[in-house]
Amino acid sequence: MSIPQQGGGLIERPEELAEYIASGEKPSADWRIGTEHEKFGYTRDDLLPLPYDGPRSIKAMLEGMQARFGYEPVLEQGNIIGLTRDGANISLEPGGQFELSGAPVETIHHTCEEVNQHLREVKTVADSIGAGFMGLGAAPIWRLDQMPMMPKGRYRLMTDYMKRVGTMGTDMMYRTCTVQVNLDFGSEADMVKKMRVALALQPVATALFANSPFLDGKPNGYKSWRAHIWQNLDEDRTGMLPFAFEDGFGYERWVDYVLDVPMYFVYRDGKYINALGQSFRDFLKGELPALPGERPTLSDWADHMTTVFPEARVKKFIEMRGADGGPWARLCALPALWVGLLYDGTALDAAWDLVKGWDHETREGLRRAAARDALQGEANGVSLHEIARQAVDIAHSGLKARARPGSDGLVPDETRFLEALQDSVESGRVPADELLAKYHGEWQGDLSRVYAEYSY
Repeated sequence: MSIPQQGGGLIERPEELAEYIASGEKPSADWRIGTEHEKFGYTRDDLLPLPYDGPRSIKAMLEGMQARFGYEPVLEQGNIIGLTRDGANISLEPGGQFELSGAPVETIHHTCEEVNQHLREVKTVADSIGAGFMGLGAAPIWRLDQMPMMPKGRYRLMTDYMKRVGTMGTDMMYRTCTVQVNLDFGSEADMVKKMRVALALQPVATALFANSPFLDGKPNGYKSWRAHIWQNLDEDRTGMLPFAFEDGFGYERWVDYVLDVPMYFVYRDGKYINALGQSFRDFLKGELPALPGERPTLSDWADHMTTVFPEARVKKFIEMRGADGGPWARLCALPALWVGLLYDGTALDAAWDLVKGWDHETREGLRRAAARDALQGEANGVSLHEIARQAVDIAHSGLKARARPGSDGLVPDETRFLEALQDSVESGRVPADELLAKYHGEWQGDLSRVYAEYSY
């Protein structure tokens, strides 16, 4: 989850909220790719989640990476909670999930090189302290009460609030991992088209990357339990956003949506102030109960925008949020899928043609089917397997048209990063299917074997 946002003065006019989003517009030559992924850390001898403090811990990981690899620390109330280096940062999810938020880069080759370097660095430090990291969408064995809480004020507030809304908010916070990609837009119209395609096709990403079929040591009935959680969390700030497909959708309509989402906090002087359930609209009028008489800054607005969690999210860029965390190859495949679909005009048109006839019932039905059945899911006669096949083909065409070669000049484009998804489309099997087959087969129900076989 996001660190406190920086760089914004007092909001003087309501129009500044939409202007803030519009300031992210870039010409296509300047579009970049920002990949984020989370992973679970554990102690190798007893296979328990890494605590925050101690010789084998999240803190030891952060301090070790700072000492060995030239990162700058990020502190909150004297605790190290993250690292920064060369435009990238490492941050912590509530339960200690270790997250890389990559620097904005030009090609999938670059983002994959960044991921590879990061995982090598993580493994180097983890090996030195007797820890391991694995790529799954949900913690397969650990109970919720076994998960540590990272020392971040934002998470203390959110944990309290999540217990009041929905049914699975704390599970989302502490027991899930994702991979996502952040992509640019060139104009309001470009944002609208990309956002509609992104929302409509998130169930395809959920299906292709489904990788969380276990909970509390046994199968949970879903191929992406993580996606199922998001369907039972907080209806004020999650979902498929039907208004995004209505006439008139744009920056102002997005602002209206975010303003209607109840607040979590305000960040002041290094501390998170409880504003749970309060209204940013009241804040704009100087009537926020948490800070009477005070009006927000653009940094407050940027912070509040990070507290909405739909399947795709607009900030100064668009975030694709539908995929489970997973194995090494799929960390590069996720940005390849979305860059191929959204960064080439012909591919974007083809992707919109694929989904533009769907109604909200179909989109929502596919969302739920993807969590339960992955590529075997369908809704209103629409097969996720067939739509995934077409979407991956369109993405392949889009990457081929981009024609961005590797740094050695020997690889002509980025299409090879789609190979894992092409294999899934051909076989109909996704990571969750492979996990379940092993659990019921060679593992003979011994889920502890997931640690050795699915660690980085």
